Amino acid sequence: ALWQILWVNPSAHPSSGKFISNTSGHKKHPVEAIQSRVGTVASELLSQLQDWNNRRQFTPPSDFHADGVNDYFISQAVTEGTKAHDILKQAPFLIPFTSRVKIFTSQLASVRHRQEAHGVFTRNRFRIRRDHILEDAYNQMSALSEEDLRGLIRVTFVNEFGVEEAGIDGGGIFKDFMENITRAAFDVQYGLFKETADHLLYPNPGSGMIHEQHLQFFHFLGSLLAKAMFEGILVDIPFATFFLSKLKQKYNYLNDLPSLDPELYRHLIFLKHYKEDISGLELYFVIVNNEYGEQTEEELLPGGKNIRVTNENVITFIHLVSNHRLNFQIRQQSTHFLRGFQQLMRKEWIDMFNEHELQLLISGSLDSLDVDDLRQNTNYAGGYHGEHYVIDMFWEVLKSFSLENQKKFLKAAGSASEEALDRLPTSATCMNLLKLPPYGSKEQLETKLLYAINADAGFDLS
Repeated sequence: ALWQILWVNPSAHPSSGKFISNTSGHKKHPVEAIQSRVGTVASELLSQLQDWNNRRQFTPPSDFHADGVNDYFISQAVTEGTKAHDILKQAPFLIPFTSRVKIFTSQLASVRHRQEAHGVFTRNRFRIRRDHILEDAYNQMSALSEEDLRGLIRVTFVNEFGVEEAGIDGGGIFKDFMENITRAAFDVQYGLFKETADHLLYPNPGSGMIHEQHLQFFHFLGSLLAKAMFEGILVDIPFATFFLSKLKQKYNYLNDLPSLDPELYRHLIFLKHYKEDISGLELYFVIVNNEYGEQTEEELLPGGKNIRVTNENVITFIHLVSNHRLNFQIRQQSTHFLRGFQQLMRKEWIDMFNEHELQLLISGSLDSLDVDDLRQNTNYAGGYHGEHYVIDMFWEVLKSFSLENQKKFLKAAGSASEEALDRLPTSATCMNLLKLPPYGSKEQLETKLLYAINADAGFDLS
C-alpha cells in the first residue's frame, strides 16, 4: 500500500476542486495533501517497525520489500530530485538490498566520472614497508584530502630486506595493502579497538592510554574504511552493531546495549522489573571503569556517589548506564572515526542501509561464495574458454572447497601471488589474473590449487 502511495499513484486526484497551500507556498489539492501526509506517517511507522525487526528478526527483511522495483526505478533513484530518489530517502526498506547496492555503486561511479570530467582525478603513489605497514601508511596518507582519497592510490611494497617487490599495481596490490593494513589496525592487540564476547569490534575506550595520537588514528582508519567501500574492496572487519549505528549517525539507547554487553543489559533489565526495595541493593549513581587493570569510578550525575538508586529513579539510572557505555565512553573515538569516514561516504548513501546491510557492504557475506556468479563474470584467455575441460575441473574444485579455502582463493586471486614451482596455479594479482596450467586430472588441480592458496607471499615471487 505504501509503495502504491509513493510510487505507483503518488499524485492521483480529481481534475478540479479546491486547493490548499503547504508551508512552502505551493498549492496542493486536498486529496494530494492527505495522500502525502499518509505516505509520510506510514513511512515513519514502517521505519520504526523495521528498526525493531533489525534487532528482533521476527520476519524476513524481504517482507518489507515492494514488488514493483525495476531497472527504471533504479536508474531514476540515482538522480537527486527525482521521485524515486525521494522514495529511497523516505522509505529505503521498500527497495530490495541488491537494488540499493546497484544504486549505491552507480552513485559512486557518478562521483568518479564528475571528478574525471573536471580534470581533478588525482593519482598518488606510496612506498610502504610490509613490516611497518600501519606506521608508513599513516605517515604518508593521513593528510590526504577528499579529492586525493577519491583519486587513484597506488602502492609499492618494500620487503623485509628493503627491496621493492616486483609488480605493477593495477589494483591488486592496493587490495592487498587494504587487507593487510586493516588487519593490523583493527587487531585488538594494537589497542585501538576492542571486541565483544561475539568477537565484534568497537573503539577501545582506553585507546588514549596506549597511543598518544589515537584520535588522529581513528580519523585515518575512518577514511581508510570509506576508501575501501568507495573502491568496492571488501575487508574483514566485523563491527559491533551499535558501532555501525554510529556510522549512520544514530544515537544508541538501552535496546542497543546487547550488541556491546548482553550481561550488563540483562542486569539492567533485572533492575527495571525488580519488585522489592531497590535501595536495599546499595547501588549509587556511579559506574566503575576497568581499563588495563586500572579501576576508576565515574559519577553518572553530579554528586552521583551520594545518590542511591531507588524504585523512583531506577529508570534514570538504567538509561544513564546505557548512555555511558554506548556513547559517552567512546564519543571522541567515534566522532573522529566518523569524520574520516565521511570524507568519502555521504550520509544519504549510508542511510540507504540498515546496520546488517552496512556490514555486508564492508565485508561481504560470511555464509558462502557464489561460485556460479563468479564463473559467469570471468573472462578467459591463453586458449581457455568457458567449456574447456580444465576450466570445468577448476570450477568443480572451487565449489567443493570449504568456505575458508574459498576465501583464501579470493585473496590469492585478488591480492597475493606465488612462485610457479612445479607449475602451480599462480596469480598475476596486480592485474587480478589467475594463471592456470593445463592439469590432467581434477585431483592434481585440487592439490596444486590448495598448495597455492595456502602459501603466503608478496608480489616479488610472481
